[in-house]
Amino acid sequence: MSIYKQQSNNTEIDLKEIFSILLDNIKFIIMFVLIILTVLFIVFFERAMRKILINYPKRQMGNKVYGGESSHLPLKINTAGVIPAIFASALLLLPVTLTNFGFSDSDTFLNISSMFTQGQPLYMLLYASGIIFFCFFYTSIVFNPTETAENLRKYGGYIPGIRPGERSAEYIETILNRLTTIGALYLTFVCLLPEFLISKYPIPFYLGGTSILIVVVVAMDTVTQVQTRLMSSQYESLIKKTKFGK
Repeated sequence: MSIYKQQSNNTEIDLKEIFSILLDNIKFIIMFVLIILTVLFIVFFERAMRKILINYPKRQMGNKVYGGESSHLPLKINTAGVIPAIFASALLLLPVTLTNFGFSDSDTFLNISSMFTQGQPLYMLLYASGIIFFCFFYTSIVFNPTETAENLRKYGGYIPGIRPGERSAEYIETILNRLTTIGALYLTFVCLLPEFLISKYPIPFYLGGTSILIVVVVAMDTVTQVQTRLMSSQYESLIKKTKFGK
């Protein structure tokens, strides 16, 4: 009887170990799939842009007609890149950094700094607010709709259905604000998703949204530069062959 009980206990232990191993494997597969989907999500939004149609009027000089062409003004959804996430995280790490350096040993300051640790609701709220603020702030610095509209007017370009000058600047600014709003929400989602997973689920490693953004964006820029270099080398070789053929 005792041997039967011992065998049943060993069987239960083996089943629990097998179940725990299967559960760990399922968690690993889910995390791997989630990382792949996050990378694809980042690539999609980093590549996405809104193209505003720009027309140029025809000009006649003698017997020849110049112009009459169309081009596009590309506006990226995420104009600011990873800068907002880096700035927001750096500001939120300031109280914790001061505590680690021993600049303040008071209990009040320690309690306040503990609220800025990763995974806390206040940290996530301020992190999201900082990302959204720096998205709009950095975009307003690197892109000026008024200057862009003025340059289009000088070169004779215009947006179909929009008067050149101030109206064009307002139109471009409206589209830019909408794209920046979508880009800010996209950055906030990517940066807060790992924080939420780490705070709610026992993940054995730290996976930051800012780190994923930087890795993916740098990899995309590297691939673009390599493609540009290959294209330029092909053009150079083609020009050399044309010259030798002559």
